[in-house]
Parts: sequence; C-alpha cells; structure tokens
Amino acid sequence: MSYRNRTAALASAAALAGSAVLMAAPVARAEVVDVNYQCKTPIGDKSAVSPIDIRSVRSGDGYRITMSWQKGVSSSPVELGKGAMTPSATVALGGADSGTLTVTGPANDAAIPANTPIKVNDLSGTYTPKKSGKVTFTAGVLTIKALGTTTTCTPTNDPGPSLTLDVTAASGGGTTGSTQGGEPAPGSGSGGGAELPRTGPGDSAVALGTLGGTVLLAGAAGVLWLTRRQRGAGDTP
Repeated sequence: MSYRNRTAALASAAALAGSAVLMAAPVARAEVVDVNYQCKTPIGDKSAVSPIDIRSVRSGDGYRITMSWQKGVSSSPVELGKGAMTPSATVALGGADSGTLTVTGPANDAAIPANTPIKVNDLSGTYTPKKSGKVTFTAGVLTIKALGTTTTCTPTNDPGPSLTLDVTAASGGGTTGSTQGGEPAPGSGSGGGAELPRTGPGDSAVALGTLGGTVLLAGAAGVLWLTRRQRGAGDTP
C-alpha cells in the first residue's frame, strides 16, 4: 500500500471509530405534558391543569429525576406561611420497567396568599434501572401537606410520559428506596439521594462525542507520525 493510501485509510478508520462512539450514545426524550389534577382538599374538591416537565441527570448507575410544575395547583383558604407547605409526588414507570418513583422537595420558601394556586417547588428522586430498555416517566399523584391537613391531587386525563430514557440495568440490578413496585432490590437504601454529577443522557452524548474526538485526534497523530517518518526516509542518502 502506498504512503498516500495508508494515510487515507488511517484517517477513515479514525472517523468511523468516532462515529461508532457517537451512535452508541443513550437516547432520552423529554416533553412538557398537561396534567389535569383533581384534588381532594379539606374544604372540598378542586381541579387544576398544570404542564409537567420531568428531566434526568445521570448519577453513577442511576439517574436523578426532577419533576417541575409550570402552574400552581389547588389553593388554601388561608395564607400558608413560609415553610408551612410540604409537597411530594409519585412518578409512574412504564416501558421496560414498572412501579413508581417517589419525588420530594423542600417546603415553600415564601408565604402563599389565601385562595391562590399553590406553586409546587421542583421535586426530585433517584432512579436506578432494574432492566435495560426504554423506560417512561409519567406524572402520578401529588400530595400537599400543610397546617396539619393533607391534599391529594390525582391526574384524571391519563397524561402521557413526560420523559423517556433508554437505560441499561446497573450491575447487580436494584433500585433505591425512593422507587416502589416490582421486585424489591437487594441492598436498597434511602431515596431522594445526594447531589449528583451533571452527566445526564444529553451530557452522556457529549462525553461520548468527546471520546470520539479523542479517537480522531489519535488517528491524526498517527498520520502525522507516518508523514514525518516518510519525510525522514526520503532525506536519508
């Protein structure tokens, strides 16, 4: 094989290796879904529609799942002072996995006026895949505790998934304590977990793309070495 052909072959192999790495990146799809909540409150039934956003950030063998409300739900006949309201919710798992994930968050950081839709802070929990494949995450029941009372809001419009992840089961399987349903996992701990590195599905694709770039650079370095060697050989009497 001539020098020029060897150079072209090396460059092509490096490019193909980088493309293969990028194609192996995990798939994630998120969309905002309108959820029609019917709420059972201490003063009667109420209803509200709120767009729900569910996103993920990779964390070791699992994912940090965060659920966000874009509009308030329910209301209180009296003002709720700072820290008086504590929310939690469930996220239904579907597709390759099943059960529910419990997400929690902080109490309200500011007073909520009377008869005003209650804006729920972002709620989070840790999900560790038990099975490999595409897993869907759909808004479930929202629970609001305030002033010794409990309000339960249940979706009634059969909302579709807000998030779909293409996951790989962790070695040894298992889920954190924040996940319910399915077979219990060995070594389960408390859920809701610690702060996680920002390596979500989208970020994983970037990281893998960087690896592909490294492969390309390595190929380029090989080409440069061959070029110098060829020139050196040409200069020798």
